[in-house]
Amino acid sequence: MNEKLSKNKDEVEASKAPLISHLIELRDRLKWAVFFFFLAFCLCYYFANTIYDFLVDPLYQIYIDNGISNPRMIYTALTEAFFTYLKVSFYGALFLSFPILAMQVYKFAAPGLYKNEKKAFLPFLIATPVLFSLGAALVYYFIFPLAWSFFLGFQTSNLDTGMAIELEAKVNEYLSLVLKLMFAFGLAFQIPVALTLLARAGLVNSQQLKKRRKYAIVVAFIVAAILTPPDLISQVGLGIPIIILFEISIYLAAFFEKRKKNNKKPKKKKKMFGETDFNQ
Repeated sequence: MNEKLSKNKDEVEASKAPLISHLIELRDRLKWAVFFFFLAFCLCYYFANTIYDFLVDPLYQIYIDNGISNPRMIYTALTEAFFTYLKVSFYGALFLSFPILAMQVYKFAAPGLYKNEKKAFLPFLIATPVLFSLGAALVYYFIFPLAWSFFLGFQTSNLDTGMAIELEAKVNEYLSLVLKLMFAFGLAFQIPVALTLLARAGLVNSQQLKKRRKYAIVVAFIVAAILTPPDLISQVGLGIPIIILFEISIYLAAFFEKRKKNNKKPKKKKKMFGETDFNQ
């Protein structure tokens, strides 16, 4: 009986050791991720004014095109401008440090993956920030100029009415709207990554995605209506890319399904020189 108890204790102690080593490794990975995020935050805070000027530039150009020579933005709370720069720095640091964070997560999970799983996962790890950047670039260079022109079209002068209607954009509200749109488009561009990973895991297939195409179109415009301002330009500008990305996901899922079937096919054994087939 004593031997059995000691054996059970040894097994419990042996099972604790791998868990502790994994927790230590996770702690070290998180340390590096937080360290790089802090460095990126300090860098972004140093250039916060430059980053904010970059985000404001689409609105500034619309002002200039409308003949307003001295456009301005306001803040109504003493701490509003300060917290706006902190918010700019935080999201900038999150964007810059994401590749490092994703790499640390990958290195932590890599020892538990097979060689083919590592090769399958790594391209998606690279594609995620690239697709996010494409989504953010689309909204910055295409949607912002159209949407801001639409909203500024509601301004009136006192010649048209008894009282002028002019925009006095607040710093924090403008930044919140810009970041909301950029992250909405960036996350929407992750649809091919998410659906292709689900397809490779066997949770969905291309035929299921094709059957749900009409539902995906409805959901795309519902999501666009929730995430974007209440104007047709932003909603269509987000809804159409979601539908296109969904179609790309279907083709990617079908491609990997076909390649998986080809890999499972048994390869024909090559005949040696002088060997005959006795089954003929």
